[in-house]
Formats: sequence, C-alpha cells, structure tokens
Amino acid sequence: MADRTGEIAERARLLDAREKTLDWRKWGPYLSERQWGTVREDYSSNGDAWNYFPHDHARSRAYQWGEDGIAGISDDRQRLCFALAFWNGQDSIIKERLFGLSNSEGNHGEDVKEYYFYLDNTPTHSYMKYLYKYPHKAFSL
Repeated sequence: MADRTGEIAERARLLDAREKTLDWRKWGPYLSERQWGTVREDYSSNGDAWNYFPHDHARSRAYQWGEDGIAGISDDRQRLCFALAFWNGQDSIIKERLFGLSNSEGNHGEDVKEYYFYLDNTPTHSYMKYLYKYPHKAFSL
C-alpha cells in the first residue's frame, strides 16, 4: 500500500512540475562530483588545466563557472549549492570533493580513486539516495 501511495504522490508532483504549479525540479543532484582541473576552470596561459589547478588548490579556490561536492545538491542554475564534508580524524584536510588522478596521471584519463554510488532517485528529486565509501585511515595523496 505504501509503494502505491508514493507512486501516486510522485505522479502528482510530476503533474505540478509539468503544469508549473510547483517547481519540483528546482532542486536536485545538479552538482558535479569533481570539477577541479577541468577545461571549464582553466585559466592557464598554455591550456594545461590539470597542472594549473591541482587537487591541492581545489579546497582553497572559488570557482567561476560552477561548483563540485560529495553528494551535492543545488538549484537548477547552481546559484545555491550544498554538499557534504567529512573528516575521519586522520586526514590533514576536511574531505569536500572526490579525489582523483589528473588526465596525464590516470590509467585512461581522469580517474577517481573513491567509491560512490547514486542508489535511487525519483524524477522530481523528492527522494534521493547516495552512498559514499570514506576510508577510515589517512587518505594517501
């Protein structure tokens, strides 16, 4: 019975969104997991985004064209962004974004070295489920 009730409620939300009664799609998982070091934020003189904007700079720089974060949500224009931050008591920094190797360092280009999963989501984002596996010992950079 509960599943059917949830389905009916989601259909009503979709109808509201389609008829623009309520903007159910205003908020959602529109934040990228990792944006640092991409061509979108490349201000280097030689076009080498990966070396110009390394992971170590990512935690202390403001982005001009977007944001990133772990399990992040934002409005549909990324004017207001929210994401989780973690600390395992071992790392020297708070964990705010996924760590990965740059294009020239990875096996096949960019290579994220963490496990994360989008497990479930309704079309209106009224329900979202995400799993992030955070190591309990110090993260090696």
